Amino acid sequence: MKGSMRLAAALPAAMVVLPMLGFALGLHVPTPLIIFLLLFGLMLTGMPISISLGLTVLTFLFTMTTVPITSVALKLFTGIERFEVMAIPFFILAGNFLTHGGVARRMIAFASSMVGHWHGGLALAGVMACALFAAVSGSSPATVVAIGSILLPAMVKQGFPKRFGAGVITTSGALGILIPPSIVMVMYSVATNTSVGQLFMAGVIPGLTLATMLGLTTWWRARKNNYPRLPKASWGERFRTFRESIWGLLLIVVVIGGIYTGIFTPTEAAAMSAVYAFFVAVFVYKDLTFKKVPKVLLDSANMSAMLLYIITNAVMFSFLMTSEQIPQVMAQWMLDKGLGTIAFLLFVNVLLLLAGNVMEPSSIVLIMAPLLFPVAMKLGIDPVHFGIIMTVNMEVGMCHPPVGLNLYVASGITKMGITELTVAVWPWLLTMLVFLVIVTYWPTLSIWLPRTLGMMR
Repeated sequence: MKGSMRLAAALPAAMVVLPMLGFALGLHVPTPLIIFLLLFGLMLTGMPISISLGLTVLTFLFTMTTVPITSVALKLFTGIERFEVMAIPFFILAGNFLTHGGVARRMIAFASSMVGHWHGGLALAGVMACALFAAVSGSSPATVVAIGSILLPAMVKQGFPKRFGAGVITTSGALGILIPPSIVMVMYSVATNTSVGQLFMAGVIPGLTLATMLGLTTWWRARKNNYPRLPKASWGERFRTFRESIWGLLLIVVVIGGIYTGIFTPTEAAAMSAVYAFFVAVFVYKDLTFKKVPKVLLDSANMSAMLLYIITNAVMFSFLMTSEQIPQVMAQWMLDKGLGTIAFLLFVNVLLLLAGNVMEPSSIVLIMAPLLFPVAMKLGIDPVHFGIIMTVNMEVGMCHPPVGLNLYVASGITKMGITELTVAVWPWLLTMLVFLVIVTYWPTLSIWLPRTLGMMR
């Protein structure tokens, strides 16, 4: 701990010494290199990403630039004044109400009645239930917890290997940030001024496509290994489970329908989803008592405060990069080198997958989007399509070590080690990588629906 503190204290000094040393040796140390060396150096000490961002900005401002500190202070407060930012705490609150409110259990019952008689029935039900819960929660970890804590013990009891069940739920839970509503898409909107409503609609078809591909992978492996199947449910049973889950499923209509029809803005839809989720969890299903509500509110407030603090510092970091003309220089360099859209998107995917090894999705989007977005625009890439590409990369990052958040959540549920879980998710992770290539180089998959609905030109 003391060593980390000494290193953190030494890094700002190194930031000043490095350019001076380069000047003495007749070398030019690029400004972007200095900024990113300091940022990743601070992160390697174990310092939280939000503090690393803030300290990087302040150190650079006080030592290597003439930007007035007053303008930075103003940016600090105006950076999170955007109306879209308010959607984040509301979606978090709605997800927490649904996680504790019995919605997941009823969605699993409905999914099991629909696909449980196929090969790997409960596992396929898990993929379908994750897709349904993703459409009401907007959070991958919440989806893994809500579906996995109920379904994984049932799968093991029925005779599925624990590795198989863990692989299914860990990767299918990542649908929580692709199928709208999505907190990561809101982050991208904040960083790039892209329409949240367009991003939400653009995520529908890619989300359903990925859910189908993960389901096919699950079915193929279950058929190959002859894993258990459930008895075929009658239509009466299917109707009963649908009727019991309808209150949770209606939230999809409230959010997506409200945004498409123009009744709500995405932020207003988030607020409505939080109120609706509270009503369903407490008064309809009655699985969440009034005594537990304060804890849900406190947990949601803690998570919201953490994300908003990261956003604030990331906005300052973006302001720093813009003031130093880093995105513009990067865009011009790539154009001068003749790198086209294909090469740029390949570079973006590799960069984001590497970033997924050391950072969580919100931080990656807030740091990388302001850097890469101007280049994408100069190359003529649609901003909504680019947002879906970044979101899919974040999905993959949540399912591989060392900081894959879904792995740690699934580890807590299954009591399996991270190494064992990493091996377990590989078949589905490869499927996600194939899907990443498809969604990257086939923009129609992302932008067809919002254009058809008249939300884009």
